Amino acid sequence: MKVQILGMGCAKCNDLAANAKAAIEQSGADAEIVKIDALPEIMKFGVMSTPALAIDGEVKASGKVLSVAQITTMLEGA
Repeated sequence: MKVQILGMGCAKCNDLAANAKAAIEQSGADAEIVKIDALPEIMKFGVMSTPALAIDGEVKASGKVLSVAQITTMLEGA
C-alpha cells in the first residue's frame, strides 16, 4: 500500500505526514509513505488545497490535517 502526502512542505503537510507514519505503525499496515511536493504532480490528483492524503492514488482528504485515528480507519478500509 502506498500512502501519499501531497503538499509543498508546509507545517501542516509535515503534521499530516507524521500522523500518517504513526497510523501505519499503530495499525501494522504494510504501507510506505511517499511525499509529493511538486505542484504539477499534486495537480494531477485534482487537489486544489493542501495538505492532502491519498492511498494508492485515490485522494481521501484534502485541505486538512487528519488525526492518527482518522488515517488508521482509512488504512483499515483500504
